[in-house]
Amino acid sequence: MWKNGANYSVQTGSEYEPIGEESRPLLAAQGVQARGASFWSSAFNLMNAIMGSGILGLSYAMANTGIIGFSILLLVVSSLAAYSVHLLLLLCDKTGLLYTETSGKWFEDGVALLILVTLIVVLPLALLPKIGFLGYTSSLAFFFMLFFTVVVVVKKWSIPCPLPINSTVSLSLNTSECTPQMFVFSLKSAYAVPTMAFSFLCHTAVLPIYCELHRPTKQRMQSVANVSIFLSFVVYLISALFGYLTFYTHVESELLLGYDTYLPRDVVVMSVRLAILLAVLLTVPLIHFPARKAVLMLCRGEREFSWLSHSLSCFFILTFVLLLAIFVPDIRNVFGVVGSTTSTCLLFVYPGMFYLRISSEPMRSLNSAGAVLLMVIGLVVGVLSLCVIIVSWAQGP
Repeated sequence: MWKNGANYSVQTGSEYEPIGEESRPLLAAQGVQARGASFWSSAFNLMNAIMGSGILGLSYAMANTGIIGFSILLLVVSSLAAYSVHLLLLLCDKTGLLYTETSGKWFEDGVALLILVTLIVVLPLALLPKIGFLGYTSSLAFFFMLFFTVVVVVKKWSIPCPLPINSTVSLSLNTSECTPQMFVFSLKSAYAVPTMAFSFLCHTAVLPIYCELHRPTKQRMQSVANVSIFLSFVVYLISALFGYLTFYTHVESELLLGYDTYLPRDVVVMSVRLAILLAVLLTVPLIHFPARKAVLMLCRGEREFSWLSHSLSCFFILTFVLLLAIFVPDIRNVFGVVGSTTSTCLLFVYPGMFYLRISSEPMRSLNSAGAVLLMVIGLVVGVLSLCVIIVSWAQGP
């Protein structure tokens, strides 16, 4: 593929082959760096795409599945996420395409602050034409998540069990509440897998990151994905475990709400809230990139890059996301519904479906069988989870 005098290529076998002239409409706007993004810059970008607000709901998922049940499910979901990325990378050879576009007081009002931060922080980053520019902010977001995990571990010993009603009154002298459960099954367990699927969803960012990777090969990008998913798995497991061991069955659907109740003026907890806020804010531009690309392709087809269209689509998407953030009351509903529908489709169903549609391998081949299994798992988990979530809504809290 030719872009500003640079020749981009796909590796087929052991050699690099130029991408054909027919791929030119997918070229980015301006300023492509010839060297491309480094391995760790790409890994941080992918980890940033993986780790966002989903981390706040994993302790709740553990409370409703048990420690062992949660650990098994988390391992399965992360492994399937890595395999579905593998199928997406295989499709790059099948389609012959690698490169995509790179292209009271007001300050106490949460809605006003949300809009202000979006305009000051998110919007400038979302307007960047290349995803590789976000490597630095992604590494910062990852360290914010590490800070969150460390504080969750440390604060486990700051809150007594049984949990107090307030700072002085104990709920009960019965310590049975402080016994961790290995396996749990209830209607609320239906939120577990969708929340995990939501937490590992990074597939929309895989190909843009692959496109800007220095020395792009399937093996190198698969290594980026494996490192990103493994590190995310470790952070998720540790934060979920110690969050659960802090609150047990009283863990909130959004973990930090529990700390607000029992450590309302703790400076470190307030710092963690700020760190998570910044980490999630820095994730939005990364997730915004492929969303904007999809909107532009639907609306403009193969026309050349336009800053006007680029900016308008950016404003439209961010406005829609802002409205969701303002009017959706419970983050558990977001994890549950989005996880059981959109996330399961993007994580499981679509990679398998696209691979079967494009690949010429026989159905008995290992990759084809894996693609079928991925689709079946996604459909079964998504439909069952959504049905149980709807039933739980009908029955009330």
